[in-house]
Amino acid sequence: MTFSVLSVCTGNVCRSPLAEQLIARQMREFDVSVRSAGVWALVGEGAPEPARRIAAECGLDVSAHVAEQVDEGMIRRSDLILGMARDHRRQLVEMAPSAMRRSFTLREFARLAEAAEPDLSEAVRSAHARSAEDGMRAAVALAASLRGTIPPPDDAADFDVVDPYQQSDEVYRRSLAEIVPAAEKVSEYLVAAGTLAAP
Repeated sequence: MTFSVLSVCTGNVCRSPLAEQLIARQMREFDVSVRSAGVWALVGEGAPEPARRIAAECGLDVSAHVAEQVDEGMIRRSDLILGMARDHRRQLVEMAPSAMRRSFTLREFARLAEAAEPDLSEAVRSAHARSAEDGMRAAVALAASLRGTIPPPDDAADFDVVDPYQQSDEVYRRSLAEIVPAAEKVSEYLVAAGTLAAP
């Protein structure tokens, strides 16, 4: 069954579409659905010009993106929910409390994934994963189990991605520089889990 990732920010025009594309690009060989939405989405709007231009510098094309409002159904159907900031994660869990153990900020999950890697093979085996997608679900559960057990960053804001909306190109680049390594680590971790579990 398809493994589903939901990337969420505020307006769904800057941060979450970029994370969505980065993760989807790296996981295209697996049965993975990646989508994005906003907690206060600018419904129907596209990515602003600076976001499109700076994304293109990384080989991403967000020109066709159209903002969507997140809803409870999206949250419930997702195996992994990645807010771009702690406030997004809080709002998502308030909408669907059962999603608590599947909801993280992007940078938080990347940090947990790094800590979880040594135990990933055992976690996938113990979960009796019979498919790549089951392996990825085991990887999410392992990361969730480590929450609160590894030292937090010195500044809790390091769990967040800066919001560049209506800001300068410099802020857009800073935002992208926070998204790219985190999205790559998330993808790498999930791909590893899927590969371990793949028949």
